[in-house]
Amino acid sequence: MKFKYFKRSEFDCKCCDKNLILDDFIEMLDIAREISGVPYVINSGYRCKEHNKAVGGVENSSHLKGIAADIAVKNEFCRMRILEGVIKAGFKRIGIGTTYIHVDIDKSKGNSVWLY
Repeated sequence: MKFKYFKRSEFDCKCCDKNLILDDFIEMLDIAREISGVPYVINSGYRCKEHNKAVGGVENSSHLKGIAADIAVKNEFCRMRILEGVIKAGFKRIGIGTTYIHVDIDKSKGNSVWLY
């Protein structure tokens, strides 16, 4: 499948290049990126168990399922545009960090917006 703003390789695990990211998830991010009008740099997409543990990820991390990403935030303008895009694209699980925004579509977890 081809995406407008992303390559599948952007979501590869940082330690082993494994990638089980779901196309539906990338399609949602593509929509969010279109709405935002600012570039999305993916800090973290799919994670294998070893990498998830190494970065301090929780055992039930949505990154392990291929349905999560962390998007780099370079300034407040971009943060607001990214948040607008992911909300309008339908993301219901959003974590806001100082330097990134986490989004996932994990239906096994409740809808939530949180701060890191």
